[in-house]
Amino acid sequence: MDPVIIDVAGPIKLRWYGLGYLVSFILGYFLLRWQARKNLWVLPEGKVADFVAYAAFFGVFLGGRLGYMLFYQIPKKGGLEELLADPLMVFRVWDGGMASHGGILGLLIFTYIYARKNNVSWTGLGDGLCVVAPIGLGLVRIANFINGELYGRIAQPASWGIKFPAALFENGHAADAVRVGGPMVNPEIYKIDSLGGQLQYLIDASRTNPQLLEALGALLQPRYPSQLYESFLEGLVLFVILFTIRIKFPKLAHGVITGLFFLLYAIFRIVVEGYRQPDVGQDFIMGLTKGQFYSTFMILMGICFLGSAWMRRKKTA
Repeated sequence: MDPVIIDVAGPIKLRWYGLGYLVSFILGYFLLRWQARKNLWVLPEGKVADFVAYAAFFGVFLGGRLGYMLFYQIPKKGGLEELLADPLMVFRVWDGGMASHGGILGLLIFTYIYARKNNVSWTGLGDGLCVVAPIGLGLVRIANFINGELYGRIAQPASWGIKFPAALFENGHAADAVRVGGPMVNPEIYKIDSLGGQLQYLIDASRTNPQLLEALGALLQPRYPSQLYESFLEGLVLFVILFTIRIKFPKLAHGVITGLFFLLYAIFRIVVEGYRQPDVGQDFIMGLTKGQFYSTFMILMGICFLGSAWMRRKKTA
């Protein structure tokens, strides 16, 4: 599948990844405004637009990108050297590399500062945001699936799996792919000075070349579409649970929905990580993938939010 929807002009392209974020912010704005209008949120309707704009930049983009650099880019083998050699990669979000844990942490910090500045309940502010956050998580995972990135482990049985061309970069078949597929495409491929560049050329060409697609597919093993599992659990299921609670219990203590978000998201992420292929060059931590390890801290945070909400409710009872 082509990650580019429309090639506008030169380097300007409309990508599924960017569209996922854009649609998320639009839907999030309307749902937050609806919560404000129904007195289900601590902010008035007139402040929703500014809040979403600030949250998008300072929370999601800045937090997500810096989180990726700190949690995944720098710790990997040669990652720091790669970053120092090309510092501008920090700003190239269109190339991918956004960490959901970083985005959530960024929103946590942003909402705290925003709540203090505007004299509103931090946990109340977070509750409204946590109701809409799964929309973005779900849509961006679908974009990951279309891009063929963050795919799963080898599927057992194979009938459960999908073949992702990007796996050729990791399974040692890059040279085989170029050897088999090179003669099927334009000789210009051999002018590309890197094996990775030649392989990417073949993957792009395979979208319109059935013979090449079949040849590359023969080198691949079916893998779990873990992006769709994440989209379903962290997106749809989590949204339905939190939105239902928001509607059914409008006077719920501030912090309960935030605590449930952290708790349920972490549990869903830990489960799906069992099907997701660990990132190349990323070591396990205490037998856990990095996604699972960071999620354990979210479980603790979720328990803290729930405990704090219960204590506040008990004092006012």
